Amino acid sequence: MARLADYFVVVGYDLDKRGGSEGQGRILQRFPEKDWEDNPFPQGIELFCQPSGWQLVPERLPASFFVAVLTDINSERHYCACFTFWETVENPQKEEPSEADEDETPELLQPAQLYAPKSLVLVSRLDHTEVFRNCLGLIYTVHVDSLNVPLETVIGNLLTCVIPIAGGSQRTITLGAGDRQVIQTPINDSLPVSGCSVAQLFRQLGIVNVLCLFCAALTEHKILFLSKSYQRLTDACRALLAIMFPLKYSFTYVPILPGKLLEVLSTPTPFIIGVNSFFRSETQELLDVIIADLDGGTVTIPECVHISLLPEPLLQHTQTVLSMVLDPELEVADYAFPPSSTQPSALRIQDKEIRAVFLWLFAQLFLGYRWCLHIIRIHPEPVIRFHKAAFLGHRGLSEDDFLMKVLDGMAFAGFVSERGAPYRTTDLFDDLIANQVERIRQEQGDPHKVMNHIKELAEHLFKNENPYPAVAMHRVQRPADSPHSRSHASQALFPQLDDVAVQLFIDHAAAKLKTAPPVVKAELKEMVPSGPPLGESNVLANSARRLEVVRNCINYIFDNKMLEAKKLMPAVLRALKGRAARVCLTQELNQHVLQNRAVLDDQQFDYIVRMMNCTLQDCSHIDEHGIAAALLPLVAAFCRKLGGGITQFAYSCVQEHMVWTNMQFWEAMFYSDVQNHIRALYLETEDGGEGTSGLKQVSALELASEQTRLWPTLTKESQQERVQKEESTVFSQAIHYANRMSYLLLPLDTSKNRLLRTTGLADVESVSNSYVTNSIAGSMAESYDTESGFEDAESSDVANSVVRFINRFVDKVCNESGVTNEHLKALHTMIPDIVQMHIETLDAVYRESKRLPPIQKPKLLRPTLLAGEEFVMDGMRVHLVSDGREEATGVMGGPPLLPAEGAIFLTTYRIIFKGMSIDPLVGEQVVTRSFPIASLTKEKKISVHIPMDQFIQEGLQLRSCTFQLMKIAFDEEVASDLAEVFRKHMHKLRYPQHVQGTFAFTVGQSAKLVVEHKTKDKNQSLKTLSKNLVKSAKRTIGRQYVTRKKYTPPTWENRSSLQSEMDEDEISVSEELEQSALTLSSTIRSSDRQTMSNVVERACCRDYQRLGLGTLSNSLTRSKNEPFRISTVNRMYTVCRSYPGLLIVPQSIPDSTIQRISRCYRQNRFPVVCWRNSRTKAVLLRSAGLHAKGVVGFFKSPNAPSAGPSQADSTSLEQEKYLQAIISSMPSYNEASGRNTLSGFTSTHMSTSGKWGSIRGSGRLSAYNPDVGNRLAGKESPQANGGPAEPYFLRQQRAYLYIIGDKSQLKGGKQDSFQQWEVVPIEVFDVRQVKNSFKKLMKACVPSSPSSEPNMSFHRCLEESDWMNLLHKVLQVSVLVVELLATGSSVMVSLEDGWDVTTQVVSLVQLLSDPYYRTFDGFRLLVEKEWLSFGHRFSHRGAQTLASQSSGFTPVFLQFLDCVHQIHLQFPMEFEFSQYYLKFLAYHYVSNRFRTFLLDSDYERIELGVLYEEKGERRTPQVCKSVWDYIDRLHKKTPIFYNYMFSPEEEEVLRPYSFISNLKVWDFYTEETLSEGPSYDWELVRGRPEGHTEDTATDRPETAAPKSQRRVVWPCYDSLSKVLPDAITKLLQDVHNLEAELGHVSEKWKDTWDKIKTTQRTETKLESRHSFSSSLLMSSNLIHQRRSQGMYLQESGVGSSINLALDCEASATSTPASGRPSTSNLYSQFQSTESENRSYEGILFKKGALLKPWKPRWFVLDKTKHQLRYYETRQDKECKGVIELAEVESVIPGTPAMGAPKNVEEKAFFDLKTTKRVYNFCAQDSQNAQLWMDSIQSCLSDA
Repeated sequence: MARLADYFVVVGYDLDKRGGSEGQGRILQRFPEKDWEDNPFPQGIELFCQPSGWQLVPERLPASFFVAVLTDINSERHYCACFTFWETVENPQKEEPSEADEDETPELLQPAQLYAPKSLVLVSRLDHTEVFRNCLGLIYTVHVDSLNVPLETVIGNLLTCVIPIAGGSQRTITLGAGDRQVIQTPINDSLPVSGCSVAQLFRQLGIVNVLCLFCAALTEHKILFLSKSYQRLTDACRALLAIMFPLKYSFTYVPILPGKLLEVLSTPTPFIIGVNSFFRSETQELLDVIIADLDGGTVTIPECVHISLLPEPLLQHTQTVLSMVLDPELEVADYAFPPSSTQPSALRIQDKEIRAVFLWLFAQLFLGYRWCLHIIRIHPEPVIRFHKAAFLGHRGLSEDDFLMKVLDGMAFAGFVSERGAPYRTTDLFDDLIANQVERIRQEQGDPHKVMNHIKELAEHLFKNENPYPAVAMHRVQRPADSPHSRSHASQALFPQLDDVAVQLFIDHAAAKLKTAPPVVKAELKEMVPSGPPLGESNVLANSARRLEVVRNCINYIFDNKMLEAKKLMPAVLRALKGRAARVCLTQELNQHVLQNRAVLDDQQFDYIVRMMNCTLQDCSHIDEHGIAAALLPLVAAFCRKLGGGITQFAYSCVQEHMVWTNMQFWEAMFYSDVQNHIRALYLETEDGGEGTSGLKQVSALELASEQTRLWPTLTKESQQERVQKEESTVFSQAIHYANRMSYLLLPLDTSKNRLLRTTGLADVESVSNSYVTNSIAGSMAESYDTESGFEDAESSDVANSVVRFINRFVDKVCNESGVTNEHLKALHTMIPDIVQMHIETLDAVYRESKRLPPIQKPKLLRPTLLAGEEFVMDGMRVHLVSDGREEATGVMGGPPLLPAEGAIFLTTYRIIFKGMSIDPLVGEQVVTRSFPIASLTKEKKISVHIPMDQFIQEGLQLRSCTFQLMKIAFDEEVASDLAEVFRKHMHKLRYPQHVQGTFAFTVGQSAKLVVEHKTKDKNQSLKTLSKNLVKSAKRTIGRQYVTRKKYTPPTWENRSSLQSEMDEDEISVSEELEQSALTLSSTIRSSDRQTMSNVVERACCRDYQRLGLGTLSNSLTRSKNEPFRISTVNRMYTVCRSYPGLLIVPQSIPDSTIQRISRCYRQNRFPVVCWRNSRTKAVLLRSAGLHAKGVVGFFKSPNAPSAGPSQADSTSLEQEKYLQAIISSMPSYNEASGRNTLSGFTSTHMSTSGKWGSIRGSGRLSAYNPDVGNRLAGKESPQANGGPAEPYFLRQQRAYLYIIGDKSQLKGGKQDSFQQWEVVPIEVFDVRQVKNSFKKLMKACVPSSPSSEPNMSFHRCLEESDWMNLLHKVLQVSVLVVELLATGSSVMVSLEDGWDVTTQVVSLVQLLSDPYYRTFDGFRLLVEKEWLSFGHRFSHRGAQTLASQSSGFTPVFLQFLDCVHQIHLQFPMEFEFSQYYLKFLAYHYVSNRFRTFLLDSDYERIELGVLYEEKGERRTPQVCKSVWDYIDRLHKKTPIFYNYMFSPEEEEVLRPYSFISNLKVWDFYTEETLSEGPSYDWELVRGRPEGHTEDTATDRPETAAPKSQRRVVWPCYDSLSKVLPDAITKLLQDVHNLEAELGHVSEKWKDTWDKIKTTQRTETKLESRHSFSSSLLMSSNLIHQRRSQGMYLQESGVGSSINLALDCEASATSTPASGRPSTSNLYSQFQSTESENRSYEGILFKKGALLKPWKPRWFVLDKTKHQLRYYETRQDKECKGVIELAEVESVIPGTPAMGAPKNVEEKAFFDLKTTKRVYNFCAQDSQNAQLWMDSIQSCLSDA
């Protein structure tokens, strides 16, 4: 029974303290005056009566009522019901004007009448809101309506009313004013009473929001409710607590917080608080509080707060069921005939249904919790602990954030202590969790069944609050609402009550109570049922085979069959990843322990320890599966005998696991052991001492409940005895555990205090990750120990930390389990002795274990080196551990090649790992991984856990940009400082001081001199030239450099991001050139002139001549009609440091202009011509972006000496003149003698071969920047597919020159209507983007560890890297440019600094437009011209030296090669080289093996004397300095670079698709060959004696004995191209082998191949002379699909020309002059051409030079390469000479000269006049001569 009301208080406005802005309240009267003993009066009630502050108001407000909740120091809740009404106050202003008021408000504004609040407060420990409302209302009514009942009587009755707390009875009460109320008590007071508040809360906030608050409250976040209504705040808080049942909220709980106490909101502890919305602004700055606005229905979660939500699928289920309760119509909303009665239940019922949902939710969350309770004491009070780890493990939720937090929370701790007791009264929740688990599990999937269950539970909850039908017996007066009485100004004030009268009532009642008999409430206690035991969840289904393996292996070990065991070991270690196998291991090992001991020999011990380590390694530190727990007794059981009678136990070898330093693990272990012992203690009496047989039947909790039930019946003595027995059980266990802990915490070598440095012994919660490197058999050499002098101090240090840890443990568990103080003291004195003793034993063990013979380790294999490559550091023993790639680890099937044991070598060129796979099932497979040291991009220290050993070792992770990753762990024999030396050397080699330190330069010199070594010079004249060049350049540049600082405005400095990184060499020249520099040409010495001829022979010059862009030899005398000339303005590299010496510029522009123009461009890279379309004569130009922002009017030179405008204007005019000169060079411009006749031009030049994808409907350009499309299409609105539409092609006004510029650079440039050029702005990506994208690409292709997140698959990572997107952009722009060139407009690519994206685009455009660049020679020339000569910064972008280390690796060239690879995939028949060729370049451009890709420009190469040394420097034949020479040599030996499908089409312009969906990941990024390392260093791969593999690269005799011809091929191990060569390579190899057997001199593969092809071609010609089906090559009879799609007919009368063309081709007469490109495109599909692109060939007599005879030669006219070659004989492959057709001026019939062949008619002679000399030829007859002349003529006209 309890008092209905403890105190009645009248609180009024405090008139004495009105001075300030805030009024105050004060307690006018309280009853009883004296505090109750059991319930002191709560402080601060006056604040809670008016939570928003005490104020006077000008008009009377209606009376209000709410309940506030106060919590006292014992965390008892007091409910304060406040009834507030308003009374008049005389305005005191008239009598005593206080100064404050006078200042603030003049008297006139004061209203005459003010009203002050008065509150009647009822304080109670019961929560009966409605009863309180009625009682206080009644008192007010009595007062207002002046009923004839004394108020004292009413209040007296109220304060003496006593009602039961629970039990479901109804109690009628009356306060003596003619009223009557029925109070209904709940049946069970453990269930909360909620009325309608829960349903109300869901209505206000909605399901998701309330669930959010629910999770936040359970995971201890701060929650604040806001509302205008106080009663609603109280209800919302009550509702939140009600749905948390069975957990109780134990933090700050203030449903209504007064405004004066708002600072409570900044407390650090969690809370649930309600505040009036009036104070909303004050709550805004709270950073970690979740704010729920009840009136607005929102929940605001701050950014820094992360709420863990319920685990799926529970969250989903709960939301579904809640929506079925709250909105049953939702399910049938779409029915055609909705059922009529789907109204939600009444609010009171709905409230209980929602609570039932949460009850059902908790039953699923805490399912089986009673099976994880440890009972550690039964008497005198049960002490219960919860084993969290086991619970999470069994439920398979150990990763779940929400449950972890809930179980760690205070509420759950309270739950365990309250509900853990085994013998108590039970309630609805106990029943649910014990008896309805099965039902919940079965119904989970079916919402309707769940709904029925919920309804049943709701009924229980409803019954609990309303056990009887409602009785309408209430009668409570309300104040009469007569208006006149309200408006009575003179309404009487609430009277002062007579406290004596009230006190009398109270005393009278108290006396009565004393005499009444005590109320005894019968409590029904019973044993709490535990429910069904927790099943093991998610054990792998397929584990039976694995368990078998584990069992067998253990049996082999104990039967001493060590070889068998060794074979199984790797499989076992793999199996132990699974939980079932680990459990099985502990069970099996248990069976081999007799009387707590098992003595093993060395090897057995070794294996057992290995298995234990492997098992423990995968346990998390909380050990949720109890595996560490099961091993704990075993580690002290297995041992081996060492010398001198010393025994070593397994625990000394398994200490390196986090679990042992986790305090919670030890506690849980301790408690479970104590529980077992106490259980045994009570079972002994029944079981006759046999502890084990009865254990299964009775659980400890059942036993405990039985004992608790019997406890009251025992005598005092036996009670005492039991308490003592239990206490001593706990005490003995504590001693036992102190020993156990010292076993596992003290390291074997106690002088090494490694443990302390890295473990968490210093701090309980931390998770250790310590490394102790004592090897299993102690085979370690004395490790480097620097602290030997401090041994004693050190060891005591270890001891102290261990003692501290154990002491902390003992204190905690003994206090919890009630160990007596004497015992505790005894323990504290014992622990240091235990530890000290153990240290002494360990020292002996350590000494002996050092004497064991070391374990035999495999011999280290040495790698083969290249010529000139030398070891820098010899092999260090390491393990190569598997990384995130799965192929080699056996995951994908096949044996696991990794981890492998071997050594790592550092040479001047590479980092090499070579070793054997650890897994014996793999056999003797050598594993090799290597990469060039120059390609190292990232190196970091890691700690590696090798599954075979128990030790965690330090290791390195090395990542290379050749897409290789090495994760290595140093063997314990490698001292840590050696590893450090290795890293230092590696860094030194990776980033040499200067390029000359790279392998390409140091090759062959002694490795010791690597660091700083200047090479001695070989070619002195070259050196002098380069020195002079450099000096003069530096002189001019030096001057500019000094003065630049004065004039340059800062804007220019900051414009380019690279500007800051420039060293002196890269300064853009921005001064007037000085006279001395201009007159340099006259001062060139003869030695330097000789070098000019070297310059002429450079690749670009050969190409310019081929393209007919002018030759140097007679450039001065040449007729002026050539539109372009080769300018030598940059021969001293003074105009532009990064350009080549010779440049193509318009004929009309003088050199002086060029020097001025160059200043407007970044890095002085002004526009130069790099390619010309032989058909349309459109040219392709490249330059850097402009310095200024606009395109015109940007040429205001920032440091022009004359400040007048004339200078600037002239520059900009010169600029325009330059562009105009380019435009006028185009024949189309000249033909069109004005802009208006452009239409004529369009029609002739529109007939390009091939067409845009968008016309074919494939939407090829759809992804272009629509901006570009519209500019070109002359439209404003974007196209449907975003690409240029038809009108684009037929547009009348075409610009002659398009400038492709960077969008961001071109802002604000206005397009002039009369200009003939147009700017196309495109978005270009930054080098930084390439760098970051590449990093991500590497991580995707070569992940360092297997991805833990399922959504980070390879393809997702690839997508996130954005690499494909970058390729797509480059290809897209290139295709755009190709189109523009093909339609006759010139294009100038002018992006960034002109050396990255510009180079990519320009090279791709040439590759796509000109078939020559798709041959070996052409591609080499393209790279040499565009990438090397035009100054792509290879060294800088590849971070090849120390200086460029910070800028990082940016693979611009690799990106270009990838684009070429994409095009190669789409047009496999167009390229003479294979994919392997591209991979070879991709590898060697970063490898630094060759000098080709070092340095940043020709200028730097000259400065180092590298540029011209390739000629005549063949002293060391084995060392190739140029990658091209190397490729040439290799190409002669093996067809590895050759593409057998090569059969190009005449003049084919390629237009690849550039959509990301059309791009493929290059296999260069993903493939790996573990058998031999990368195959790009051919000499290394070749020299492998792999007996029975056919090896295309070698011609060595078969060495191996005849074995089976079959073998397993592993994709990541073998080199597939070698093991499974393609058919053609295989046949060529067979021919080669047969020739060798027959003793013939074997031909080169290329001769054989060409022979076969020519015979095949002639055969097909004979067979099908006029038919269309002339088969192509052997392998390329698949016509390329894209071309057949692209075929279209342009003119109607086309048939005849087709036949004619085919006739000509078939009879090999002559190539028709291609006047109309359309036809040539048409029949080009049916041609059969062949590998040498021979347009025409045959024998001609050629007259030798002066005084040399005529000789017959085999001539080949090659249209693609645009040359006439001749050979000795038809079969000969060595070309004797080449006549470049670009140099040919005329072909005329000749006359027989002396020595000519006899009997040949005169007309058979003809002459070929070139710019250098005249060639005389003689054919077999006149007809043949005519054919030759026609053919050559047609080739010339083509060009």
